[in-house]
Amino acid sequence: MTDTHSSIHYIAKEDLPARPAPANTTGFVGWARANLFSSPLNSALTLLSLLFLAWTLPGIADWLLFKSVWNADSLKQCREISREGACLAVINERLPQFIYGFYPEHLRWRPNLAFILMVVAIAPVLFEHVPFRKPLLLFSLAYPIVAFFLLWGGLGLEPVASDRFGGFLLTVIIGVTGITMSLPIGILLALGRQSNLIFIKAICVGFIEFIRGVPLITLLFVASTLLNYFLPPGTTFDIILRVLIMVTLFASAYMAEVIRGGLAALPKGQYEAADALGLNYWQATRLIIMPQALKISIPGIVNTFIGLYKDTTLVSVIGLLDPLGIITPIRADQAWNGIVVELYGFVALFFFLCCFPMSRYSMYLERKLDTGHKR
Repeated sequence: MTDTHSSIHYIAKEDLPARPAPANTTGFVGWARANLFSSPLNSALTLLSLLFLAWTLPGIADWLLFKSVWNADSLKQCREISREGACLAVINERLPQFIYGFYPEHLRWRPNLAFILMVVAIAPVLFEHVPFRKPLLLFSLAYPIVAFFLLWGGLGLEPVASDRFGGFLLTVIIGVTGITMSLPIGILLALGRQSNLIFIKAICVGFIEFIRGVPLITLLFVASTLLNYFLPPGTTFDIILRVLIMVTLFASAYMAEVIRGGLAALPKGQYEAADALGLNYWQATRLIIMPQALKISIPGIVNTFIGLYKDTTLVSVIGLLDPLGIITPIRADQAWNGIVVELYGFVALFFFLCCFPMSRYSMYLERKLDTGHKR
C-alpha cells in the first residue's frame, strides 16, 4: 500500500507572512515607473532633465510670450517698450513678405487657392480612406498643370514673373515638386542600376555617381548661369524651372540609392516566387518586388524628402528670395537693422512645422505596413 503523505514534500504548518503589494503597473504611476524611474541611472537622468527644463523654460516663455512686443515700427521702438522680450513686431509687419515674397498683392488669392488644391490633391495619395478617392486621384494627376496656371498665370489669368516669387511660397513649390518628381525617377534609376542591359545600367550608374559627387549648390549655379550657354541664342528658360529640374535630379540620385538598398534587402525567395507564378519582369516588379522594397525603404525615403526640403534654402545663393533670402533685405532696412534671433527662429519654426509631419507620417506608414517578414 502506497503512503500518500510520502509524496508531499512540504506542508505549511503556519501562516506565511504577508508580502508587499505588487508595484502599480497601470496609470500614470506605472508609466512613470517604466519610462522615467526604471533604474537609478534613469531616475538620475530624469531628474537632471526636469531641472534643465525648469531652468530654461521660464526664461524662454518670458522672452517669447510674456515680454514680447508684437506692434512696433522699428527695433528701437521695440526695445523702448520691452528690453527683455522678443521683438516679434518685425514678423507681424513682414509676414506677407515671408509668405508670398513679392507676389502681387491683388493676386495672392491664387497661391492661396493653389495651396488648398494641393492639400486636396495630396490627401488621396497619402491616405486610403479619403471620400471620393478615385476621382480625387485623377485630380492629383492634373494638379501640376492647374497649379502652374494659377501661380504663373495664363489662360486668361494675369501673368506673374518668376522673380516675384519668394518666401514660403517658393520653398513649398521647390520642395513639393522635388519630392513628388524625385520618387518615380529614383525608382526607375534604381531598377536601371540593377538591369542586365549594359547600356541602361551604365547610364544609370554614371548619372547617380555623378550627381552624388557634385554638391547641390554647384548644380544650382549651373542652372543659374551656365545652362543658358547650352541653349540656342535668345532662348529664355525660367529660373525657377531650372532650379526645379536640378533639385529633382539631385534628389533622384539619392532616392535611387535608398530604393536600391530596399531591393537588395529583399530575400532571393521573393524573386523566385514571382518567377514561379509566371509573372513577367514588370508584373513581378509592380506586384511583388517594389511594394516590399518601398516598405523597407520608407525611413530612408522620408529622410531624403526632409533633407531635400531643407536644402531648398540654398536657392538664396543664386538670387532667389526664399525665407532666408527674405531676411537679408529685412535686416538691411534701417528700422530693423540688428534683429537676428526672431527672424531666423521664425524661419526655423516654419521648417520644423513642415518636416515634423513628414516624420510622423513615415512612422504611421511603417506601422501600417508592418505585416511581413515576421517568422
